[in-house]
Amino acid sequence: MGRVTARRPVLRIGPNGPVRRPDSLAVEEPLEIRMGGRSLTVTMRTPGHDIDLVHGFLLGEGIIRSAADVAVIRYCDGVDEDGANTYNVLDVALAAGVPEPVVAQRNFLSTSACGVCGKSSLDAVRVKAPYDLSTSTLTVSAEVLASLPDAMRSRQRVFDSTGGLHAAGLFTSDGVLLALREDVGRHNAVDKVLGWAVTEGRVPLTEAILAVSGRASFELVQKAVVAGVPMLAAVSAPSSLAVDLAAESDLTLVGFLRGETMNIYTGEQRIKLG
Repeated sequence: MGRVTARRPVLRIGPNGPVRRPDSLAVEEPLEIRMGGRSLTVTMRTPGHDIDLVHGFLLGEGIIRSAADVAVIRYCDGVDEDGANTYNVLDVALAAGVPEPVVAQRNFLSTSACGVCGKSSLDAVRVKAPYDLSTSTLTVSAEVLASLPDAMRSRQRVFDSTGGLHAAGLFTSDGVLLALREDVGRHNAVDKVLGWAVTEGRVPLTEAILAVSGRASFELVQKAVVAGVPMLAAVSAPSSLAVDLAAESDLTLVGFLRGETMNIYTGEQRIKLG
């Protein structure tokens, strides 16, 4: 669809005085996810890779375990004032035998800034992890970890033009990029890249590293754990609850990954030093 950026006029103030010019912005639009025609959630996202986003969201919520659990995902009747399809509504049909969530008991409404804002309680946030991360044999050198932010940054095409998107990438232990996704919402970027892994049959991601361009919040750690990812590396800080969940789940959590420095909060046995 190619509508990930938009142009808007701006008055720029600089050393040579004010200048009026167009500026490129990251597009933010609502995506409604329906299940069997009933609304399940609305999230604010950057259009593109919506199918991946839905697979990743459903995986993170414990609704599906693999692509085989989804029968059909299709765009439906999201229309603008001119009657044109906005491609902002997706309807999901689960495969036979896969139980649907009880929508009336959950509030999935979220924004681009928070993946769990709509949860009614902390207990509802904790999705039972289907994989034991302690069985992962992944190890990675500190040098490879230090290279991941630049590797992501070099592939962020939309960020280059807007400066306004988060990124999430999946890497091998050798630092090879498997997939990268961008979005105005950090949790959406993670859903998109984990959704890619679902559709590619790569879940559980027991030998992969998930890297994110921002901070490591509780919901990002939870998404990694549910997808079987043994290591999450973030450019910025983790939250206290993120560290607690990582320790509880045997996930290696790295924060402040900048240049040659990093903080290892949990799971240091997976990182080769020196």
